[in-house]
Amino acid sequence: MILYPSIYLNNVKEITIELLTEKNIKGLLLDVDNTLIDFNHKILEGVKEWCEDLKKQGIKLCILSNTNKIEKVKRVAKKLDLQYINFAKKPSKSGFKRAMELLKLDAENMAIAGDQIMTDILGGNRMKMFTILTKPLDKKDIFITRVKRPLENMIIKSYLKSISKGSER
Repeated sequence: MILYPSIYLNNVKEITIELLTEKNIKGLLLDVDNTLIDFNHKILEGVKEWCEDLKKQGIKLCILSNTNKIEKVKRVAKKLDLQYINFAKKPSKSGFKRAMELLKLDAENMAIAGDQIMTDILGGNRMKMFTILTKPLDKKDIFITRVKRPLENMIIKSYLKSISKGSER
């Protein structure tokens, strides 16, 4: 199903080089809000070291965020030493295509990690990328995301039920 992730993890730090290598992933797109930083803009502990480790292993990383608050994205990108694209308009394909050009990779060699089904997962699946849904770092969300969470929680419940029956995509 287009709304189901390829995999569901607690946070981005659970994404290992072994997983990426197994799936032939050479580039990883990362959402910012509630994926790399919480509602109060605090970066997930240990994520800088995790990024450094993946980069040392040859994985290209790029932030792909829908926010139009460029200073917030810039601050996170600078702290993690990552390239970034803000105002990506996920799930539209345009931001994903810009990221593919930036990283010089094809969709089949890329993954997207984020906390929202309707933006990160839907957009990544539309591009035929490997999609990684993470649990939100914080219970607090901006208004539009709070409105979508109940529907996303129903989809997650359905997804978890389907993989427990062995129909993982």
